[in-house]
Amino acid sequence: MSENTLIRWIDGDAPAELSSGTTWGMPFPRGKVAGPHQLSVRDREGHPIASQAWPLATWPDGSLKWAGIALPATDAPSPAYEVTADGGASPSEASFPASDATTVNSPTGVTVTEGADAITVDTGALRMVISRSGSHLFSSLTRGGTEVARDACLVSLLQDSIPEGAGTATREAFTGAVTAVVLEQNGPVRAVVRLEGHHRPDAEGSNGRRWLPFVVRFYFYANARSVRMVHSFIWDGEAEQDFLAGLGVRFSVPMEAELHDRHIRIAGANGGFLTEGVRGLTGLRRDPGEEARRAQVEGRPTPPPADWNPEVSERLHLIPAWNDYTLTQLSADGFELRKRTAAGHAWVGISGGTRSAGFCSLTDTRGGFGVGIKDFWQSHPGQLDIRNAATAEASVTAWLYSPEAQPMDLRFYHDGLGQDTFEEQLEGLEITYEDYEPGFGNASGIARTHELTLFAYEGTPATESLAADAASASAPALLQASPEYLHSVRIFGDWDPVDRGTPARTELEDHLDFLFDFYAGQVEQRRWYGFWNYGDVMHTYDHDRHVWRYDVGGYSWDNSELSPDLWLWYSYLRSGRADIFRFAEAMTRHTGEVDVYHLGPWRGLGTRHNVQHWGCSAKQLRISTPAYRRFYYYLTADERTGDLLTELVDSDQNFLGLDPVRKVRPDADTYRPNRNALGVGLGTDWGSLAATWLTDWERTGNPRSRDRLLGTMADIGALKYGFLTGEALYDLDKGRFDTGRELIQVSHLSAVFGLVEICSELVDLVQDPAFERAWLQYCRLFLATKEEQVEAVGQPLPGIYLTQAHSRLTAYAAARLDDPDLAARAWTSFAEGGEHLNHESAFTLRKIEPPHVLLPVDEAPTVSTNDTSQFGLAVIQNLALIGNQLR
Repeated sequence: MSENTLIRWIDGDAPAELSSGTTWGMPFPRGKVAGPHQLSVRDREGHPIASQAWPLATWPDGSLKWAGIALPATDAPSPAYEVTADGGASPSEASFPASDATTVNSPTGVTVTEGADAITVDTGALRMVISRSGSHLFSSLTRGGTEVARDACLVSLLQDSIPEGAGTATREAFTGAVTAVVLEQNGPVRAVVRLEGHHRPDAEGSNGRRWLPFVVRFYFYANARSVRMVHSFIWDGEAEQDFLAGLGVRFSVPMEAELHDRHIRIAGANGGFLTEGVRGLTGLRRDPGEEARRAQVEGRPTPPPADWNPEVSERLHLIPAWNDYTLTQLSADGFELRKRTAAGHAWVGISGGTRSAGFCSLTDTRGGFGVGIKDFWQSHPGQLDIRNAATAEASVTAWLYSPEAQPMDLRFYHDGLGQDTFEEQLEGLEITYEDYEPGFGNASGIARTHELTLFAYEGTPATESLAADAASASAPALLQASPEYLHSVRIFGDWDPVDRGTPARTELEDHLDFLFDFYAGQVEQRRWYGFWNYGDVMHTYDHDRHVWRYDVGGYSWDNSELSPDLWLWYSYLRSGRADIFRFAEAMTRHTGEVDVYHLGPWRGLGTRHNVQHWGCSAKQLRISTPAYRRFYYYLTADERTGDLLTELVDSDQNFLGLDPVRKVRPDADTYRPNRNALGVGLGTDWGSLAATWLTDWERTGNPRSRDRLLGTMADIGALKYGFLTGEALYDLDKGRFDTGRELIQVSHLSAVFGLVEICSELVDLVQDPAFERAWLQYCRLFLATKEEQVEAVGQPLPGIYLTQAHSRLTAYAAARLDDPDLAARAWTSFAEGGEHLNHESAFTLRKIEPPHVLLPVDEAPTVSTNDTSQFGLAVIQNLALIGNQLR
C-alpha cells in the first residue's frame, strides 16, 4: 500500500473501539471510477473489510468524483485502511469485524424491516423500532432482547415573557410530533432514518400552536451497540413574545433490578465520573461486606442480601433511595451536580467542576441506556436529568438548552436609534459599521444542529468503558484521506500540501500556523462559546479595551465575512490537522445553520456580520453560499449539510424579493426587480450562485443547475468587459444574463467570498475559452498599473483595495499564462499590500493581564478576521500557483 493512499484516523491512533461505525467522504480522479459499486476497502494488513459506498458527486463525464464510504462497528479498528476501485467485494465476501460483546446476526449486517406503522432497524447488536407518526422518535430500543429505552421524544418549554423586577412569566410544555419518516439508506453496513415534525403543546385545550420544526436522523451501523442521532430545529418564534426556556430529548428507561443494583453514571471533566447506586451501600455505619460494596461500585450484581451482613440487609428500607439526578452546564466554565430522593424534598449538592463531557447512563443488572452530547459544554447551557430512577419507569433527558438557564432572548438589541430611512441607515454604517433596517434583525428562520450518541448496554459497563463512550460521543472517530492524496485528485482548486522546503516557504507556513493557533486560543480565552455562538469568531479587535468589538455594530460576530470558512478548510486540506478540522467543522455547523435563514421571506439568504448573528439588514447569498459548506459535506458525507446545500438550489429566486444593494444602487430611481431583468452582481452574487449550481449539478445531475451554470458562464464570457462589468441583468425564467451591458464596475469585495476558488475549479472543469479569458482578464488587470488598465479597457479600474488578498488573482494569471513577471508582481503585491499582516511584528503576541482585562489574554498587534482570512488564502493559493519562485 502507498502511504499517500492510506485512509487514516484524523486523530492519529486508531480508537480502541468503534462502537457505532464510521463514515467519511473520499474523492476519485476524473474518469477513473465508474461508480461506487467498484469500491472496496481493505485494512492495513490487506484483509477485505465490509463497507458501503454511495455517490456524493460526479464529474461532468459521469465518473465518480466523491463517494461516501461507511465501515461497520468493531472492537479492533485497523490503524489505516485502503480504498481501491477493483470491482468491490460484497459484504458477504468481506469480513464484518467481530465484537466481544455481540455477534452479527446476518452476513448482510444492518437489517431494516419496513411496516405500515413502523420501521425496525437491527444492527445485530441492538434493535430500534421507529413509529411512522406520533409523539415518539422511537418506541423501543433493545439490546440482546432486553428493552433498555423506549418512547423517546423531543420536549420544549415556551415562556411568554422575561419579567423585569418582580414580574412573573408562564411556561408551556411542548412535545415533538413526528409527521414524516423516510428510510434514506438501507444497509448493508449503514442505515439512515430521517424523521420530520414540529412541536405541539402538551396541555389539553391549548391554542394548538405548532412551532420549532425539526429534522432528526438516526444512523445505524452493522454490529453497532450505539446509534448516532443528529437533531436540527428551526427557530420560528416571535422574538417579542416567545422565549425558549428548554429544549431536549427524553428517553424512558425501564428498571427492574433492586434499588442497590441500579447504577447512576454521569461524566464530569477530564474523564471523571460520578459512580453511584440508586440506594448506596458504601459509607454506611454498618458494613454490608466488601463484595457487596465492590460490586455496587463496579456496576456488577451484588450478592443476595441474605449473604450480607444482616445489620445492613435487615435495614435496607432505612437507606434513602436517590430518585433524581441533575447536571447543569450553564456556562463554558462550570457544571454542578445534585440529587434528591423525590419531588417535594430538597436537592442535595454532589459536586461541581469545569467542563462536563455531557454523558450520563442509567443501568441495572439487565441492561440500560446512555446518552452523550457532542460539544456539550461548548454549546451551553446544557443539562442532563435522570428522573424516577427508584421506580419501574425512569427517564433520562438530554437538554440541549437547559430549563435552568435564562430563557432564550432573541429580541433585537437596540431600538433602531431613529434609523428609519436608507440615508440614516447609511449614516449609522459610517459610525458603527452596522447596516440596520427596521424589521430585519429578526431571528425567525435560523437553525441549530446537535449531535448525540445513544448507547444500549447489556448491563453496567466498567467506568473505563463508559469514559471511552463519553469521549467517542464528544469527538467521534473519523477517517480521512491524506493531503497528498486529496491534492492528487485535483479537487477544490488551487492548493498544495504543507511544504517547508525553503526558508521563505517555512516562514509563510509558520505565519499560517501562528494565525490558526492564535484564533484557536482566542476562542478559549474570549469564551466564544454558547448555544448560538459556538463556531463563529469575532470580526475586529479593540486595542483600547483589549477586547474584540463584541458590542460595536458590524465589528462583532464575523458571520463568514471575507471567508474564514475557506481559510480554515484549505488549511485543513493541506495539513490534515485534526484541530483545524474540528475548528472548521464547528464553524460550518454554525455559519450554515445560525447565520442563514431556512424558512420565511429570507430563506436561503445569510446575514452579514453583527452584534447578533441575525441582526444585520444585509441578507445575502455571499453568507449562505455552498462554497463554505461543501468541504464538510464531501469530506464527511454529512446528510444535514446536504440538506443545507439542497435548500439553496433555487436561491436565484431571492433577487426578486430582496435587492442586496438596494441602499447603494446607483440606478435606484429607475431599477425595479423584474423576473426578466434582475440586477445580479458578477462577484459575490454570481460566485454564490455558481457555487450553488456547481454543487447541485455534481450532487444530483440537475439539468436546471447545469444549464444555469454553463449558460451564465458563457454570458460572462460574451460581455464586452467580462467580470469587470460588475453587474448584469439576469433573466430568472431563462437562467441567463443579458450580454449587452457595456460598463465597468469593480468592487474590492467581489472576489473575496469564494469567487476565486469557484472560478479556478470551473476553468479546470468546463471547457469555455471565453469564460476563461474573462476570468484571466479580471485576474490580470485588478492589480495592474493604471496604464495597463487604460490600455486594456480604456480606463483605470476603481475600487482597488485589499491588495494582499488580490495578489492571488495575479498569481493565478501568472500561472495560467506562464508569466514570470506577473508572478513577481504577485509576490510584491502580497508583501507590500497587506493591510496589517505585511511585517514580521504582526506575528507576535503580548500577554494582557488583569486588572486591564477580566482574565489573562493574548493580544496580537493588529487583528482583523478579514485580514487574517485573506492573508491565509493568499498564502495558500500563491504557494500552490507560484511557490516555485520562493527560495
